[in-house]
Amino acid sequence: MRKIFPLTQEGRHRDRVLEAVKHEIRKYLKRERRRELPEGADFLDFDCRLGATKETAEVVHLSALIGQLDAVAREGGAQAYVEILAKPGVRRPRPPGASAESDHPAQSSDAPDDPASDAERPAD
Repeated sequence: MRKIFPLTQEGRHRDRVLEAVKHEIRKYLKRERRRELPEGADFLDFDCRLGATKETAEVVHLSALIGQLDAVAREGGAQAYVEILAKPGVRRPRPPGASAESDHPAQSSDAPDDPASDAERPAD
């Protein structure tokens, strides 16, 4: 999808127009993810660009797309250029010796491993 979305419309509140644009983007992503994957692909990956115009559009990660769209709207832009291109993705295997727990970002290295030590802490 390569499209210029107007962020203002006569007779409509600016926030409702922005929500409609977000809805259309999410609907497009959902539709693309339902398509059958090509041979050898594990998932669909998306290349995304967003900006006030096509010339000023910057590469953004899919998870940051809606946040960047909000930023363009906050800056007072009259339009937003959104480019989302689907491509097949292949998962890479973990290197030998690496466990899922050791490289998980939610794991804290300073957190106690023993749940019994929580009982020793004073309650707030």
